[in-house]
Amino acid sequence: MIDRINEMYESRDRSRAAQYFWTILVVALLIWSSTTVGEVSVTKNGSSIAANIIKGIFSPNTEILFNLTKQSVPYLLLETMAIAFLGTLVGAVFSLPIAFLASQKIMPMPIVVIVRLFVVAIRTIPSFVYGLMFIRVTGPGAFAGLMTLSVTSIGMLTKLFNETIDDIDTNILEAMEASGCNTFEKIRCGILPQLGSSLLSTLIFRFDMNLRDATILGLVGAGGIGAPLVFAMSAYRWNEVGSILIGLVVLILIVEYLSNRIRERLARG
Repeated sequence: MIDRINEMYESRDRSRAAQYFWTILVVALLIWSSTTVGEVSVTKNGSSIAANIIKGIFSPNTEILFNLTKQSVPYLLLETMAIAFLGTLVGAVFSLPIAFLASQKIMPMPIVVIVRLFVVAIRTIPSFVYGLMFIRVTGPGAFAGLMTLSVTSIGMLTKLFNETIDDIDTNILEAMEASGCNTFEKIRCGILPQLGSSLLSTLIFRFDMNLRDATILGLVGAGGIGAPLVFAMSAYRWNEVGSILIGLVVLILIVEYLSNRIRERLARG
């Protein structure tokens, strides 16, 4: 009994020492990080620009907000959604087989290591850099945005797909292997039926992210609504800026609501 009490006191002391260590480390990191942030300042006309942006949001240009020309907000939002959807779809097509190649439960370890290093290399480069690279290759436009989102989706989707595959019930795979099934049959009949709802939920989540990324990629000329937003801000056309921002907010809210509802349905089976 006495030995057990002594062990409890020793474990409590170790736990307290660990808490002190992590607290000091976090405080030191905060202090060090704050030294890299320069003095926060506002430009000479920054306050007036902020006021004009807010004014533009509350008095948008209805001419581009409620028509269906190629320069209108609905058309540009539709283009942005198309880029995000196709980028997610193309990324998923490539991600699924790569995720199986990166699974320890299916492939030998040397192949797993090589594939995972490849995926890490893809995820290392930001989407903005991919956008600049593809614009140089394909020229500015929606296709550059599609290729960019496809590549960036491969990095994230492969990782999430791989984690889902590694969490599956292995008893089914062992039973299929005992019955003489090959690797392809185990994937088609033993793995995919277990992963359907989880993979679809991951795709919806990635589409939600790609929709926001597609807007940012438009800033570098990769299609979508980002480029008109930059042009409007550069020309100080704040009413057009307000129209575009209103359209983006409405679109994101609708997509967020629908994606949450779909994921809830999938989670309930």
